[in-house]
Amino acid sequence: MAIFTGAGVAIVTPMYQDGTVNYDKLGELIEFQIANHTDSIIITGTTGEASTLSEEEHVECIRFAVEKVARRIPVIAGTGSNCTKTAIYLTKEAEKAGADGALVVTPYYNKATQKGLVQHFGMIAQNTSLPLILYSVQSRTGVNILPQTVAELRSVHENVVAVKEASGNISQVADIMQMTQGDIDVYSGNDDQIVPILSLGGKGVISVLSNVCPQETHDIVARFLDGDVAGSRELQLRALPLVHALFCEVNPIPVKTAMNLMGMEVGPLRLPMTPMEEANKARLIQAMKDFGITIKE
Repeated sequence: MAIFTGAGVAIVTPMYQDGTVNYDKLGELIEFQIANHTDSIIITGTTGEASTLSEEEHVECIRFAVEKVARRIPVIAGTGSNCTKTAIYLTKEAEKAGADGALVVTPYYNKATQKGLVQHFGMIAQNTSLPLILYSVQSRTGVNILPQTVAELRSVHENVVAVKEASGNISQVADIMQMTQGDIDVYSGNDDQIVPILSLGGKGVISVLSNVCPQETHDIVARFLDGDVAGSRELQLRALPLVHALFCEVNPIPVKTAMNLMGMEVGPLRLPMTPMEEANKARLIQAMKDFGITIKE
């Protein structure tokens, strides 16, 4: 059984102007997401600026999200690291906190061979009973999880249950499904590829777009799974200009900008993330308006 089916939000980490985590605002964002039918909260991922959170902040964000959600929908904790020992620690802490699963990104900067990935993810799987979602995003980490590696990990570790596929390579997704005989859940890691991945048997999306359009992102998946492929496709294509604007600078710069423009007051980014360039901000504002989002600034 899938950890979740549908659209899970890769939620931002709101901050005060001094850069500390704004837990009151995080609670508001979680309630907004649940009210608008988001199917899962993914906390402390890339969009949540996990790489600049201290380990203490990282764990506290997970605990807070689990307590706030209170089992209404699944909570998946980002627990990846370029250090296997640290990833094991964070995953264990997520399990203690009561998370429903862990999203584990490939090691970054030091990277790894495919053999190294098998051992890295394997060690994490052996040290937790949580279901694990492998996270393949070569554009950010410099290393891809090959389909053969996904299939090997799935065959050896029963709690390796899913992969977040952000390679952008639809052929790779097809190979994963073929090599595992469909015995792994696949989530789109790209908001512009939700429908193509669903068409190959995917379970949904782990979404940046959901931060600003939770209902619409949920509906893309729900319509497809209900058999309304044309309606799902229409929503996917309508959202494309906004999706492209949300990625015209490094995530999460644009999405935090968009949320502040909507009056959500999620605060600043932590360095090395910087405020959005004015030309790109203007593009984002226009895409938001075209999609029907009200700008409050």
